[in-house]
Amino acid sequence: MHRFDVLIVGAGPAGSFAAERLARGGASVGLFDGRPPGEPKACGGGVTSKALKAWPHLLDAVGRTIDELDMYSPSGKHLHLKLDEPFAVYSRIAFDTFLRERARKAGAKVFSEKISARGFKQIDESWIVTTQSGAEFSASWLVGADGANSAMAKKLAGPLPPAEMEVAFGYRAPLPDDGNAATVVAFLPSWVGYAWAFPRLDHVSFGIATTQDAFDHESLDKLLWDFMVSYYESYGCRAGDPGSMRALQRVRALEPMQIWKAQQSTEGDQIRNELKKSVEAYAARIPGLAPRTWDTRRACGKGWVLLGDAAGFADPVTGEGIYYALRSAELFADAYLTGKPLAYEQRWREDFGRELQRASQMRRRFYGNFWGAPFTDRMIEFARGHRGIRKVLGQLVAGDQGYTDLKRKLARSALKPL
Repeated sequence: MHRFDVLIVGAGPAGSFAAERLARGGASVGLFDGRPPGEPKACGGGVTSKALKAWPHLLDAVGRTIDELDMYSPSGKHLHLKLDEPFAVYSRIAFDTFLRERARKAGAKVFSEKISARGFKQIDESWIVTTQSGAEFSASWLVGADGANSAMAKKLAGPLPPAEMEVAFGYRAPLPDDGNAATVVAFLPSWVGYAWAFPRLDHVSFGIATTQDAFDHESLDKLLWDFMVSYYESYGCRAGDPGSMRALQRVRALEPMQIWKAQQSTEGDQIRNELKKSVEAYAARIPGLAPRTWDTRRACGKGWVLLGDAAGFADPVTGEGIYYALRSAELFADAYLTGKPLAYEQRWREDFGRELQRASQMRRRFYGNFWGAPFTDRMIEFARGHRGIRKVLGQLVAGDQGYTDLKRKLARSALKPL
């Protein structure tokens, strides 16, 4: 049996970052990567400026830096934002590999092994972990970093109801032939959530994030396809050589999208047909905890701890979870290395727990109505005419503006001269 101080199940950002910090601090760490080689995590891949400033080495990963963003309201109002603090977009294969290799170089042992729901048990002061290949490992501490569908979280902290889960799905599609593409966030009409278009180095990630209890795949998939075709039409592309990954060629200057309504045209039909030959579909679940759950759900106990999505650490408004994955990993590693691993519970609550709870309280209002129209419509309408509100909105998108003082910041900005 292989013996370690800490065993980490899941080699995404949370698991790999924790493994690196623990190994650098002298702990013996086993890290299990159960994802098949080359299979990407279903994720938009956005990393906020808040995360980039906290951990500048993330910029060494191969990605694209974004300093401009187009936003659309449910009714189609358009807002172009120039961000004071850029964020980054990564392929999750590249980003996760970058973090996993840092953990390996720091001394963590990485195993390409999957752990099933029945593959771990606690005996006295030790955890025994059995992989699907039959190999056995033991450690005093077991870390669950295996995502929103975490088998460990269901067993140790209890399952979450469907109402506290969100769904993200989408497609990876080709870049226009010159490699340039706009970054877009568009709030959904008649649904909670938003669609995105995030350009990466070799493709565009399109997707929709919404609540699981209101999920209607057929209707939302049709909406996403209209969004995708409108994107290529409005951002100046036409279909070129059939079957080519560069078949979407830029032919005119950028112009705002005709959001949610792809034009019924020969050009639009050609783009749709070309996309269907080359897109790759993906889907994932994202935690979206209710306000009351933050008070009762624990992320650690005797000899065990949960990180990132497995702990429920994702923004209930946007679904963004990479910052919280990295920060929770950092907080646990620091608590463990100072000899007080159970202090992690108090540390995450004081550090970002209140912020995420506030976000869950605001989700219904954020996607609800305000003065007879969706709040997101009003927010973009006000931002179009007011520089201060536009600045706060840009900070919110970049991850620098939290929810606890958002209302105060917006009110203060609105009172300042234009």
